[in-house]
Amino acid sequence: MSHACYDNQLPGWLDAPELDNRDMQVDAPRLSAATLGRRSARTDLRVYDRSVLTAGIVHLGLGAFFRAHGADYTDAVLATEPRDWGIVGVSLQRPDQRERLQPQDGLYTLIELDGAARRSRIIGAVLDVLVAPEAPAAVFEHLARPTTRIASLTITEKGYCHDPATGHLLETHPDIRHDLEHPGTPRSALGFLVAALAERRVAGLPPLTLLSCDNLHNNGRLLRDLVCNFARLRDDRLANWIEAHAAFPSTMVDRIVPAMTDDDVVQAQALTGLADAAPVMHEPFKQWVIEDVFVDNRRPAWQRAGAEFVTAVAPFEDMKLRLLNGAHSALAYLGYLGGHETIGACVADPVYERFVARLWRDEIIPVTIAPPGIDLHTYADQLLARFRNSAIRHRTWQIAMDGSQKLPQRLLATTRTRLDRNLPVDRLALAVAAWMRYVGGIDEHGRSIDVRDPMANKLGAALQTAGADIERRTLALLAVDAIFEPALASNPRFIAVVIKAARMLAAHGARGSLQRLDGDRS
Repeated sequence: MSHACYDNQLPGWLDAPELDNRDMQVDAPRLSAATLGRRSARTDLRVYDRSVLTAGIVHLGLGAFFRAHGADYTDAVLATEPRDWGIVGVSLQRPDQRERLQPQDGLYTLIELDGAARRSRIIGAVLDVLVAPEAPAAVFEHLARPTTRIASLTITEKGYCHDPATGHLLETHPDIRHDLEHPGTPRSALGFLVAALAERRVAGLPPLTLLSCDNLHNNGRLLRDLVCNFARLRDDRLANWIEAHAAFPSTMVDRIVPAMTDDDVVQAQALTGLADAAPVMHEPFKQWVIEDVFVDNRRPAWQRAGAEFVTAVAPFEDMKLRLLNGAHSALAYLGYLGGHETIGACVADPVYERFVARLWRDEIIPVTIAPPGIDLHTYADQLLARFRNSAIRHRTWQIAMDGSQKLPQRLLATTRTRLDRNLPVDRLALAVAAWMRYVGGIDEHGRSIDVRDPMANKLGAALQTAGADIERRTLALLAVDAIFEPALASNPRFIAVVIKAARMLAAHGARGSLQRLDGDRS
């Protein structure tokens, strides 16, 4: 990819009604290093020379979230940092991102959505995009370079090839078995990381800092355990070296980033005057809390862009997983079943808004430890305001994906804590029952649901065996120990309240169940 020196423009704001086809150029030039000078004056750029950057970061999983979060933080410090923190992105499965970004020299537009306002910025931190299945050797080469210091990941929960209920490596996972048998052509993120660490050890280089940016409990420790367990299956000495010398900081990441739509491409061109095949929409809010543990203390000065380096991430992580992600999942299943397409539509419905407010107040906040200096009730109020952002179309179907991987961290951890304290879990149980109905594949109107989940076949088979009886269906899903740990699945109180919630959903639907939960029979 070619490079260009960035100019500086003040941020441009634009009201949404102006963003229509009249702003579009039919033959607008494609965004690239060569066309940056033709961008609209209302599009912001940061000042640095891309031609002198080296890639200090290799990122696995170059999706929309990382490009609106980690790459944005990195882009913000490249003007003042030593120029060794450029990013090479790696797509682990499909070439889509490479095909969008490579003709654009890695450049893309971030569009901040705040009600009717739009703010655009072109990001230049991504220097190259690799597709791992096509060029595994190139991925290894970049990970093994002396200039590479950090390998970061946003591969979603299912990309870790682990048991979500226990955190253990799934040694029988097809990708893990393949990678152990074919270490030179891995499929999994773990396979690539361990193979690259092995090359660095042989070459006498320091290991990498492996930085998970996924919504997983204690993600740094989890990644460390999975990498070391995988490495030990290959070579005890390699595993010992990784344990002794690599770094695995835990992180908490937060920014709402909807999936890209065709309309996003239209808006990006209207704002920038350039055709962009890979724009990313996002909310104004962003947060990144990082455990300050890096190999040789080498890291970008992300704190200059607002990141927080701390000694303990767990309180921030628990707060976010339980309050934001837990509420998102609860609204996703109940909202989808109730006919709401987006989170914004859910909280615009007074019944759903009351549900999520009481879910936070009555069930989640009382058993969540607040990070230093944060009031959880104020945090919940801020979340509700973020959910209400009318410009963010965060689809319930998108959030509902991969629920088998998300439930243990987002809803079940809070549920276990409340049950241990003999506290009610009515709203949490209703969210779990809604997930159970959702993965059954039929909505409240008898229409098919496109269930996207790595365990979809297993869950479907369990439900088919159980038949139509609600109690049997509930027990069949509770028996899936990759999601529900045995102590929770066998808890009589939990079983009873989930079955009650499932029956209520069957009888009254999602919205009606929420009304009855609050004693509203209207």
